Amino acid sequence: MPTSHRIRVVDAFTDRPFAGNPAGVLLLDAFPDDTWLQHVAREVNHAETAFAHRLPEGGEADWALRWFTPATEVDLCGHATLATAHVLHTTGAATGSVRFTTRGGILTATAHDDGTLTLDFPTAPLTATEVPPGVAEALGAEPLAVYDTGRHMGDLLVELADEKTVRSLTPDHKALVRHSERGIIATAGAEDPSRGYDFVSRGFFPRVGIDEDPVTGSAHTALAPFWSERLGRTRLTGLQASARTGLVRTELRGDRTLLTGRAVTVIEGDLLA
Repeated sequence: MPTSHRIRVVDAFTDRPFAGNPAGVLLLDAFPDDTWLQHVAREVNHAETAFAHRLPEGGEADWALRWFTPATEVDLCGHATLATAHVLHTTGAATGSVRFTTRGGILTATAHDDGTLTLDFPTAPLTATEVPPGVAEALGAEPLAVYDTGRHMGDLLVELADEKTVRSLTPDHKALVRHSERGIIATAGAEDPSRGYDFVSRGFFPRVGIDEDPVTGSAHTALAPFWSERLGRTRLTGLQASARTGLVRTELRGDRTLLTGRAVTVIEGDLLA
């Protein structure tokens, strides 16, 4: 008889099913070997699957957390962290704030009475750089500016002319692989901020097996400082304009960025492996 593990699929950065970014979540007693974790992530086949187990009391963190795409383990993931915190709070496994130890450092998730969750992540350092040869052709749009997001992210943040340009991108994903360690974040200011968001983005990560990520929480640790400087406010809302869409509320606090959103469990069952 195979071992049974409870598995859930959670849509993160949305308040309704079938939107936002889906993540697999498994709460374990300990981490099995990496091969099993990667097999499960490939079977779930969402942008990320999160694996977590409780740690002994009295340490610097409450839970250990790892994230796998269908192709590889990653250093930082926002939406699967939000999804994990949602599962912990909706199942009664945690209350209030939860501290995770991860490859990206100690991360905190706090549940609020209104049902939202806030992640405390490191702010990505932005360094202006020349437009790499071939990026415009791979994206299908001419960048206004390009920024490196640092080693933990490994992305290029690319500013484009306007919201319409971001929404209409049809990039060459194979060509994009050559231009960053992880992916490309394309962004522009909102055409009409009265619609409830200040900027738009899309995230392309073919290098780690994700052509387009529906909603990328970690990308907003770079988008928050970029747009906060441009717009003169520390609290903003970003719309990731993928087919599923999702909203991420950001608050810049120096070297930390708060990411707030909602999540919905859409599937729960047993993994018989």
